[in-house]
Amino acid sequence: MTIRVLLADDQALLRGTFRLLIDSCADMEVVGEAADGQEALELTRVHRPDVVLMDIRMPGTDGLAATAALCADPGLTGTRVLVLTMFETEEYVAQALRVGASGFLGKYVTTDALLAGIRTVAAGEALLSPGATRALITRFLTAPATADGLLAAPERLADLTPREREVTALAAEGRSNDEIAAELVLSVLTVRTHVHRAMTKLGARDRAQLVVIAYQTGLVRPSPRAL
Repeated sequence: MTIRVLLADDQALLRGTFRLLIDSCADMEVVGEAADGQEALELTRVHRPDVVLMDIRMPGTDGLAATAALCADPGLTGTRVLVLTMFETEEYVAQALRVGASGFLGKYVTTDALLAGIRTVAAGEALLSPGATRALITRFLTAPATADGLLAAPERLADLTPREREVTALAAEGRSNDEIAAELVLSVLTVRTHVHRAMTKLGARDRAQLVVIAYQTGLVRPSPRAL
């Protein structure tokens, strides 16, 4: 099945570059281009793409506001947002995930990583680049403890199998399911199953929160250089 992509970026040259790249893939096609967030929202309602490749900084309605509106629209539940930006700050990462983005990549990513990211998000998986993961970790680890369970006790890890712990730890380092599968010599389906089971056992609402819990329980510890 062909993955239908909508491009949202205020730079026409970048949109043109992304279109050429995506349209060169047999399993993808660009169905529309938007120069700002409002146009992205309008074109998404018209074309119903599988993935919107969304920039954050755009004139008028920015990418975060557009993502929030898109993800809140009950008629667009089949569309996922992959944020692509030059600015992987903790605030942008947290806001993008909070309003419903399924993935976050920096514009420095390689061609292969971008295409893999689109496929990952289209398949229903969350995706965070290593830089975005580090930004998210920094934000949550420096936040005060709350009563919502985000700061998890190490005992919560007791229900995880050794393999689930291993997979969760790699996810916490920002690895995609494909990368985890390659490292552990498992199928991507098996990795996906382990991730979902770990999320269920730990009460994580999404992959991003699973990453946070992994660090806050001590399953993985950030190094000074990583943050």
